[in-house]
Amino acid sequence: MVGQSEGRQVVLLEPFVHQVGGHMSMMTYDEHTVCKPLVLQELSFYESLPLAMRQFTPQYKGVISVHLKKDSLGNLTLLASPSLQPEGCGRLDNAGSEPSGTIWHKCKWAASASSGTELVRRCHTQLSKSFKDSCPGKMWLRTDLQYCTDSLLEDANRNQPERKSYNPWGLHCHRRHLNRMSSKYNENKLHQFLLLENVVSKYNYPCILDLKMGTRQHGDDASEEKKARHIKKCEQSTSASLGVRICGMQVYQADTGHFLCKDKYYGRKLSPEGFRQTLRQFLCNGNHLRTDVLEPIVLQLKALLSVIKKQSSYRFYSSSLLIIYDGLEPKENAASLDNHLQGHFQRTNCAASHSRVDVRMIDFAHTTFKGSKCNHTTYDGPDHGYIFGLENLIKILQNISEGK
Repeated sequence: MVGQSEGRQVVLLEPFVHQVGGHMSMMTYDEHTVCKPLVLQELSFYESLPLAMRQFTPQYKGVISVHLKKDSLGNLTLLASPSLQPEGCGRLDNAGSEPSGTIWHKCKWAASASSGTELVRRCHTQLSKSFKDSCPGKMWLRTDLQYCTDSLLEDANRNQPERKSYNPWGLHCHRRHLNRMSSKYNENKLHQFLLLENVVSKYNYPCILDLKMGTRQHGDDASEEKKARHIKKCEQSTSASLGVRICGMQVYQADTGHFLCKDKYYGRKLSPEGFRQTLRQFLCNGNHLRTDVLEPIVLQLKALLSVIKKQSSYRFYSSSLLIIYDGLEPKENAASLDNHLQGHFQRTNCAASHSRVDVRMIDFAHTTFKGSKCNHTTYDGPDHGYIFGLENLIKILQNISEGK
């Protein structure tokens, strides 16, 4: 067992509470870093990432090894250490703050032996304490926000009631992931995880929209059964008509102090008009439309569109696009800054407006490009399905901005 006597610092590796979509568990490594199970095709993408795309993707920070332990009560423990990194893998760029091999991360949640409700309650207690201890004064986790003890999944009538809570989707993915690891692998098996930038760490109340981009979602390696399943999902959702569909969402409601959450099952059922209404809902804080973030979002999407059009051979199948802004509005008296300060902010690449929003591409497990180590098929030209989705997204946001 790892203990203090061995000189290693034991730290909790938490489920990432701001995961709003996807099926793979994201976990928090430290305040600015998340980790996820490594897929070679995704690693290949990050290792050969075009310079122009770096501002639109999370920073790649390296690889870490993780192994699973189970105690006599069935509690599952994930242990990860930089000292277990395989030779040749990247290192955490800020690991210099601790001696090599002294940082150990430990996560202990009852999965198979516990109900989802118990897991959520335990996460609420432990995460609240962890964030309070590690980030005094920063509102990482509102302790007065209640966790939703039932999931966002549809009820027996195939309805998905609106929830006003922190998004339980990440905990849902985490529990499933631990159960899969427990049933499939023994305790000595080492699992490689990617370390990536936590792109929401700078936000007080991160409002996040997870969009599945493109008109095709299956990778080149998909079985005929999986291919048919993904084609059907696209045909029955806005992926076919708009080239984009909603996979998850959380938006801070200033009037209630809660997050309004939607998951991928909600997004799949939306019509094009329903998609537009939900996009507008994502930009509404319960009191009014956040017009202050609309223009910066559109500007970043246009910049991304310009970059994607130049990426020949890339196909971003099944990847997502995150749109992020802070639910905490800029202070109304910000306009009273003296002229000198205002001029300074305007000169620093519109930092004042762009710092309020982020547009980031994520999930590249099925991304293919010429020269990829995991390449299956070589394509010519840019990803027109992705471009179609971006153009429609920009058009809809511009219509919202113009009050249409």
